[in-house]
Amino acid sequence: MSRVCTILLAAAMAGPAIAADPGVIDPQRLSDAVRVLASDEFEGRAPGTAGETKTVEWLSTRFRELGLEPGGERGSWTQTVPLVRTQIGAPAALSVAIQGKERAFTQASDIYVSTVRKVDRVSIKAAPMVFVGYGVTAPERQWDDYKQVDLRGKVAVYLINDPDFYAKAGEPVAGKFGNRRMTYYGRWTYKFEEAARRGAIAALIVHDTDGVGYGWSTVTAPAGENYDIVRENPEERILMQGWLAGAAANELFKSAGLDLAALSEQARRADFKPVELKNARLTANLPVTATLAESRNVLARIPGSKRPDETVMFAAHWDAYGIGPADAQGRKIRPGANDDALGVAGVLELARVFKAGPQPERTLVFAAWTAEERGLLGSQAYAAKPLYPLEKTVANLTLDILQTAGLAKDVVLVGAGQSELEDDLARAAARQDRIVTPESLPERGLFYRADHFPLARNGVPVLLLMAISGPADMREGGREAGQRWLEGYMRCYHQACDAWDASWDFRGAAQDVELFHTMGKELANSTRWPQWRKESEFNAVREASKSQRR
Repeated sequence: MSRVCTILLAAAMAGPAIAADPGVIDPQRLSDAVRVLASDEFEGRAPGTAGETKTVEWLSTRFRELGLEPGGERGSWTQTVPLVRTQIGAPAALSVAIQGKERAFTQASDIYVSTVRKVDRVSIKAAPMVFVGYGVTAPERQWDDYKQVDLRGKVAVYLINDPDFYAKAGEPVAGKFGNRRMTYYGRWTYKFEEAARRGAIAALIVHDTDGVGYGWSTVTAPAGENYDIVRENPEERILMQGWLAGAAANELFKSAGLDLAALSEQARRADFKPVELKNARLTANLPVTATLAESRNVLARIPGSKRPDETVMFAAHWDAYGIGPADAQGRKIRPGANDDALGVAGVLELARVFKAGPQPERTLVFAAWTAEERGLLGSQAYAAKPLYPLEKTVANLTLDILQTAGLAKDVVLVGAGQSELEDDLARAAARQDRIVTPESLPERGLFYRADHFPLARNGVPVLLLMAISGPADMREGGREAGQRWLEGYMRCYHQACDAWDASWDFRGAAQDVELFHTMGKELANSTRWPQWRKESEFNAVREASKSQRR
């Protein structure tokens, strides 16, 4: 890096100039923080790398300079998150034999697989394959795709999303899983978890851009790398997990004498039963490099003046995808400028503005999680071993991808119908002369794909702002301008081109961060406990700890 670039980087890392009004979220500060975190110096911020060391040090320094207290373990700025990091090596052999005829599958082209087990090799020999439809077990919806079929030692093949995702009007399944709105049953994480619970040796999901919400390039972005938290029982996780490209899946089923399209329709019926791919046997021989790494969440706090044991949390994830194969322009670093350096910049701005104001009555916690891109692992580790009791965590407000196209007339709500925090959001938006618009892409299941989710599963009311949940209605250009921004960003989602750009307009992002400032200030200086809606799947967990809140 040139001497000039070094000087500019050092200046930015020292912190942007003080805004004229310290109580206002500053778009320039957001830009400056993103420019630093997404610079080559941070090497794509992958957990367990030199990029992590620089990121954690920079964030801790920024929180300290803002005057916050360490919020981590034993008076530190961090919480240790032990991780297993795996990398599929070469040569990686994958094939399926059908009636003695072998068909090789090419990694990242026909198939994409990885492992989260600490093994030196994934070895699968002639494992039977079973199509399990959507792989859903939902007693409350009278749905079971497995029908007691034994998956031990077999390869489970799934469809992505929920059984009613492609349902036509009048089909019995229509609306049973919220129509186009993905439930957790539709997430790939759930399907892999269920496969492991049932003893499968591997699980493959048929890729479908509409169903999953992103293209094949996003699936292959980790380049054979994967992570997991260190587990007492590694068999909680499947040995091999991955995706089948749509064309490869159709060819595979056809070779086995099956019609994948017809089976997909059958999978929308409650009486669907798993179908074995007769005479199909999968063999895999994959060298694996597995290492242990101690990654870290970064936490800071402003202690409460009256009820310090009650906390309001603001959070984002600091990690991105690190260094990978070169793209068409030769770029190897995947800097994650918007996803989620901008969210982290928002958390820093919230910390600065709150510290500049009067001391809150409740404690404010500012968290930057590790390993979100590897399966929400940092927040999952925190939820398993919280540093602040979850029963007395008032709310978690999460920032993950904000729009950079300018001022908007609305804010897009992810996961409508979950909690009273949505009412708080509407009131905060009205103060900005904005309205709340439900997400237009509920099939992406974004409510289940960000760091607030592990806390939600443990009962903490949560709210997520994520700009890829639908096009914003822009002050200039309306919904069409919002759609153009969304389409442009999605081409860079998890790619090297998600990089800081001087042309980005951070005013809209600052608007969204200000919403959380307004909401957080009200929550921090009240005795109110936001509630889940009675129909939310998280309400019962919260209700069980009701006696611990006054």
